Amino acid sequence: MIASLVAEFGPWSWWIAGLILLAAELIAPGFFLVWIGLAALIVGLLSLLFWDSSFWFWQVQAILFALLAVVATFIGRKLTLRHGETDQPFLNQRAASLVGRTATLTEPIREGRGRIRLDDTVWRVSGPDLPVGTRVKVVASSGRDLTVELA
Repeated sequence: MIASLVAEFGPWSWWIAGLILLAAELIAPGFFLVWIGLAALIVGLLSLLFWDSSFWFWQVQAILFALLAVVATFIGRKLTLRHGETDQPFLNQRAASLVGRTATLTEPIREGRGRIRLDDTVWRVSGPDLPVGTRVKVVASSGRDLTVELA
């Protein structure tokens, strides 16, 4: 079956497979199929160059594709891990990003619990008992609760 497909489409079979894999990357989560698609495109480029050569039969192409897919995946993984660091380490940890900010109590802290307003959100806080209007500083976060102290 593979031999007939490769013979029918010629060197373009690898280009078609590579483009299908790149399109599948748009649908499937993760960042994995792009490297396999890149390997197929490289084999397609080599097929355009060596198609009429006597050594370029479909088994050689399949082995080269498998090797290139593994190598491209390892290189791609190294590249994405190195560049995976962000300038916003608390991007998906909103409460943790509030540590160090100051706010005014909107509800008094009684029995260790109260509320503050930061930006457009009202947050539950814990800390020493304080009256409404007191400036407090966020010193820690735990889930959606913030710990405050007198600013």
